[in-house]
Amino acid sequence: MQNLSARTAGFTDSVIRRMTRISLQYNAINLSQGFPDFDPPAAISTRLAEIAGSGPHQYAITWGAQNFREALAQKQRTFTGLPIDPDKEIVVTCGSTEAMMVAMLTVSNPGDKVIVFSPFYENYSADAILAGAEPIYVPLNPPEFRFDPDVLEAAFKQHPKALILCNPSNPCGRVFSRAELDIIAVYAKKYDTYIITDEVYEHIVYTPHTHTYFATLPGMFERTISCSSLSKSYSITGWRLGYIIAPERIVETAKKVHDFLTVGAAAPLQEAAIIGLHFPSSYYYDLANVYTEKRNLFIKGLSDAGIPHIIPEGAYYVLADISEYHYESDVQFCEDLARNIGVAAVPGSSFFKTPVNHLIRFHFAKKNETLIEALNRLDLMKKLKHF
Repeated sequence: MQNLSARTAGFTDSVIRRMTRISLQYNAINLSQGFPDFDPPAAISTRLAEIAGSGPHQYAITWGAQNFREALAQKQRTFTGLPIDPDKEIVVTCGSTEAMMVAMLTVSNPGDKVIVFSPFYENYSADAILAGAEPIYVPLNPPEFRFDPDVLEAAFKQHPKALILCNPSNPCGRVFSRAELDIIAVYAKKYDTYIITDEVYEHIVYTPHTHTYFATLPGMFERTISCSSLSKSYSITGWRLGYIIAPERIVETAKKVHDFLTVGAAAPLQEAAIIGLHFPSSYYYDLANVYTEKRNLFIKGLSDAGIPHIIPEGAYYVLADISEYHYESDVQFCEDLARNIGVAAVPGSSFFKTPVNHLIRFHFAKKNETLIEALNRLDLMKKLKHF
């Protein structure tokens, strides 16, 4: 029989999702795949119950229900200050995962190059390859995970079609400073490059850090495709409601790509989520406070257990250093951690282009009691040491 697609030859399954399956296999506490074990806001859940009876139950407009796009535009206007047009500058997608794939297919042709910061969320490299593009990896240098401007410009000199910017960053928790974003903006203009942003953690940022929407920088809206979703801000990761915000000329192409990928996001879920988009600004303030408490609880527990770790500036992930355990494979370490300690994490090697095997990623989007139990188990992690 003929060979299958060559573009997938280097793919494995998602390591993050694999760790969830391993977590279930060993009944471990799942601190790998980033979803909460607590409910969404009651107003959203109540509205969903109402929609189950009243509808809508049929297709919405392909690029998003009118009232959902209007509510989303108003919410993002509030936070960005941009005059977003719900009819011309928004595409609603099946999660930010589809939004990123749509963005990639919208801007790139086979053979184009795309800059990806490393470490990176595992989908970015796959998105580029599926689009026929070639990733150029630029390191974010630990422990602070900052880029070298000269190394970044060297990547831009290869005339990439786009740069992918995850801010706040998964997995390292960096919140890019305004000065760093200005450097990227200068290069984007100088080398005529699009910026594809992943801003799903836009409201989970820890004081004194602040999130700057890249599209708000002078002259950058015209070349920015802003991708995000409702998953993290409203604890509805399973609803798969994402979106793209971009200039009309980009959105017109993105609409066509989206239409032939998935047709449209779930109509009843769009309808139910509208109430969340109308939440007051205090909701997002409280959300940041809730995650600040969880972050502080979890990193203190890691410190008390003697587990070295990075302190995240945003998002809800912590990279922990397992060098002292002398494992050759961080994948094997994570499998042993789930099996023997009862906590699931993600091997850091799945996020880096370079061979990094001494980091693992935990997430702390869990009830406090879940985090405390996980920390109690992690206190026994030294049982995994290889001497």
